[in-house]
Amino acid sequence: MIRLQIDGRPVEARPGQTILQAAHQAGIRIPTLCFLEGLSPVGSCRICLVEIENWNGKLVPACVTEVEEGLRVVANSPRLRELRRRVLELLFAERNHICAICVSSGHCELQDLACELGMDSVRFPYRFPGLAVDASHRKFLIDHNRCVLCGRCVRACSEVEGAVTWGFAGRAVHTQVAPDLGVPWVEAESCTECGKCVQACPVGAIVERGKATAEQEKRPQVLVEITERRPRG
Repeated sequence: MIRLQIDGRPVEARPGQTILQAAHQAGIRIPTLCFLEGLSPVGSCRICLVEIENWNGKLVPACVTEVEEGLRVVANSPRLRELRRRVLELLFAERNHICAICVSSGHCELQDLACELGMDSVRFPYRFPGLAVDASHRKFLIDHNRCVLCGRCVRACSEVEGAVTWGFAGRAVHTQVAPDLGVPWVEAESCTECGKCVQACPVGAIVERGKATAEQEKRPQVLVEITERRPRG
């Protein structure tokens, strides 16, 4: 076992585990957004930033940083809370997140993080990019205005369903998730209509059709349930 400290508490973890896993086992809360149990971690959203005291205070994403003997990790502090809030504000400002008219209002991880971090305003100017809504699919739709580019839909489609329908297109602020190299969703021949991307999406970007405001309740835990039930070769 590897011994380390998280917020001054002694914690034990197995080799290969991440700081996030060790903290979770110890009952220490580290907020996340792009991370989802059952999918490979990528550390893209930076909400789970922690500070390593014996690495000169270096900031690292807890979901992809493996534990090491003797680490002294700060998982919760005023500095980290401010950094996480700033990242969250930038996510809100990048697209068009208007909770009052969103089908996932009340069931949204981005909204929950805003409440947890005390984010009642955004200090950055909103971009309001006016992105397209693809409602061509008969069962689902994707509103790019609400996407946070966490990549959970991409990983759920490739790692759990195996269809590899979703991918990233564009660069920088023009990046979007796109099916089958950018065709309308209805024309994506690789899509199996399984709905795993819908369940993986933490916000109101990929949803079921016909849902009214605040009606879109998802079950992201279904992905880990599926992977756990599969036979291991």
